[in-house]
Amino acid sequence: MEAGDVGSVEKRLADIGKQLPPVKPPVANYLGCKRSRDILHVSARVSPECGQVGTELDLGAARDTAKNALLDILAIVKDGIGSLDRIVSVEKLAGFVRSSPSFIEQPKVIDGASDLLVSLFGENGRHSRTATGVAQLPYGAAVQLEMVLRLGSGE
Repeated sequence: MEAGDVGSVEKRLADIGKQLPPVKPPVANYLGCKRSRDILHVSARVSPECGQVGTELDLGAARDTAKNALLDILAIVKDGIGSLDRIVSVEKLAGFVRSSPSFIEQPKVIDGASDLLVSLFGENGRHSRTATGVAQLPYGAAVQLEMVLRLGSGE
């Protein structure tokens, strides 16, 4: 793929009215992603939206927040490997939801990101997953995601 070309994953993003945001650099002493052979470990990224799910954000807004956090992660991945089309499988998604004490639908929140992955990568976007409620996340974010991806051998 030449510079300026849009890959098929990014085309699917555009088809559903989404695009990758500008890449945000790590905020501390870590890498955005680290490759080990064909496995890419992607550092956790918090959502741009803040607030506690169940009090300040409802389920629908929280699902959208998970999608936005995923777009941030995919921007980091693209920056690190050159093209999202190099992803052959989404192996694992871990999601953390800043939840009110009575909120118990964390899996439905993280479904926002999971559904987007399946939309973009088809069956290869299906993954193992964790969806956990937490009292607090960095910077007061509503959602935090991290992923493990399998890459193809392409350039």
